[in-house]
Amino acid sequence: MAPVTEPHVDLADQRSLLLGQTVGLPRFPGGERPAPESRGRRRLIHGISALAVLATFAYLAWRIAYTIDLSFWWIALPLLALELHNALGLAMFTVALWDVDAGPRVGPRDTTDLRIAVLVPTYDEPQDVILPTIAAAVALEPAHETWVLDDGHRAEVEQLAQELGARYLARSSNEHAKAGNLNNALETVDADIVAVLDADHIARPDFLRHTIGYFDDPDVALVQTPQDFYNLDSFEHQVRGRAKLFNEQWVFYRVIAAGKNRWGGAFWCGTGALVRVAALRSVGGVATGTVTEDIHTTIRLHRRGWKTVYHNEVLARGLAARTAGEYLLQRRRWATGAMQVLRRERPLTGPGLSFGQRLGYATTLWGWFDAWRSLGYILLPVAVIATGAVPINAPLAVFGPLFLSVLAIQFVALRLLARGHYPPILSILFEFLRMPAVLAGTLALVRDRPRAFKVTPKGVSADPHSKGPVPMVTVALLALSGIALVWFVLTTAGLTAQSYGVPGAVYGACVFLLANATLLAASASRVRRLRFARERRAGVRLPVLLVGAVDGARCRLLDLSLTGARVVTADCEVPEQIALSIDLAGTRVTLDTIVRRRLEAAGGRVELGLEFAAGQSVARARLAVALLATNMGRKAPRAAPAARPAPAASPPRRPAVRKRQLAQQPSVR
Repeated sequence: MAPVTEPHVDLADQRSLLLGQTVGLPRFPGGERPAPESRGRRRLIHGISALAVLATFAYLAWRIAYTIDLSFWWIALPLLALELHNALGLAMFTVALWDVDAGPRVGPRDTTDLRIAVLVPTYDEPQDVILPTIAAAVALEPAHETWVLDDGHRAEVEQLAQELGARYLARSSNEHAKAGNLNNALETVDADIVAVLDADHIARPDFLRHTIGYFDDPDVALVQTPQDFYNLDSFEHQVRGRAKLFNEQWVFYRVIAAGKNRWGGAFWCGTGALVRVAALRSVGGVATGTVTEDIHTTIRLHRRGWKTVYHNEVLARGLAARTAGEYLLQRRRWATGAMQVLRRERPLTGPGLSFGQRLGYATTLWGWFDAWRSLGYILLPVAVIATGAVPINAPLAVFGPLFLSVLAIQFVALRLLARGHYPPILSILFEFLRMPAVLAGTLALVRDRPRAFKVTPKGVSADPHSKGPVPMVTVALLALSGIALVWFVLTTAGLTAQSYGVPGAVYGACVFLLANATLLAASASRVRRLRFARERRAGVRLPVLLVGAVDGARCRLLDLSLTGARVVTADCEVPEQIALSIDLAGTRVTLDTIVRRRLEAAGGRVELGLEFAAGQSVARARLAVALLATNMGRKAPRAAPAARPAPAASPPRRPAVRKRQLAQQPSVR
């Protein structure tokens, strides 16, 4: 065998370097609650943002008064409409993000009078995905019950829940998908507060402690926390330079959602939330009839006068869309749900909502139409090149500097309003990436047909070497851009019957065409990367640098997942099955493993790829809590669960248990 350099550095190890990791367990920085902005910083953001809005509308007033040529109305008016859309979006963004520090603040609570149930709805997620979620939920404090709500009716999931100390509940039908699953649980679970965690979201040990205090206010119905992710090599993550990481959803979850506290418009985002049961029952339970039951339910809560709070601290992390297919399916579902909510609940015009709440919903729902604006900005340069039509009747020497100045201040304002979470090029690239899915989803506004709920896939693809298809919209726009570019070259060379009356306008259109084509090509390339085309691993590998033992011999662990490990040890005869022992967060975990790969390493050592043998749920749960949940926060939970007697599958309701202390051990958690 050819020797390999030790330690071998792959993509996962690059993420460890990115996070500043040199030894020990992986860390996930950036989840802390932001410190309140200084008065000077806030004044800077307010000043530049207000200036950008004023400059934008002054520019548009000039455009409307002096530059519209109605002889080319078919291209001049659509361009003006796109610019007006952009201006309105900037104005709404500015108002919505004027203050991102608003809202109540409460400290951690170790005790509560409230009965808490943590609900984990699941359908077809594999055990490797749901095991760490259940294990971390069971280990939470203060005392609570953990319920696994299985719409997949799987005996193995029931057994897993019982082994880890959770309760299991299935229903006779899967009507209304996740919303129906939660509503069914409300008929059985005896609790004042339910915390909802998606099947792939692993809670920090202090998830409940940091959020339960908000419910001291009897009018608070909902507390939502940000969504964040532990698979940093997902489709939505991108390394920026050498030491920064970008995630497409950060600007929403760390800034936009936080800004909604000022307007009383925070809404449920599906997972990482606590909801008052009495509030849910007052609106007839979790809303059904749309594929985004979370925001749909919140609108009904707001109309009944309930308060909602956004707690801007990452207290749970899940799996981001790992492949292009997952990403596009998820965005289409979200866009479809937003349109269904617009049609059925009319949050902008219907009764019962405050101005601030309408504004909060408007800024979120309006954003889905950005895909149509992006499409328009791609098609307009093609139209100018193809026809020679001039949409702006103004000298280039006047229009050019004015347009570029307004564009520059808009970018600065957006960067400041987004509190640094809006890198322009990457953000536009992801607009192009999600555009095909969002375009299809927004059609539900005019044609809302019944749709089967599709869970974002988790786990390994059946064909790990197949690349994902580029969306047809992207292919068509790339082809159209290429044809337009060829037409431009031929026309400027005098080889077509077309002539350009205002060459400067056409050259400007060609610059935009090339920029759009570059971004379209980059989005197609990202979709086609094998790394993002199909999921090829059963578990997310996390880089570690730990000491352990294989069959008693000292080893170094280089990465860990819930399905296996990569270790380096002294070269020797290695049997096909060995025991791996790991010291994690003050607890020693031993797992039986199967040797799947053996590579010679430098210095007379060998690198082993180990797969954990089937079963071992309790040991893997202890590993999950130590590897994932513990390292998401500063405080470690108590030891992960040992085997317990299995609770009944459909237990009777229990009487309330009041003021359980943090040190107490409840019989069922």
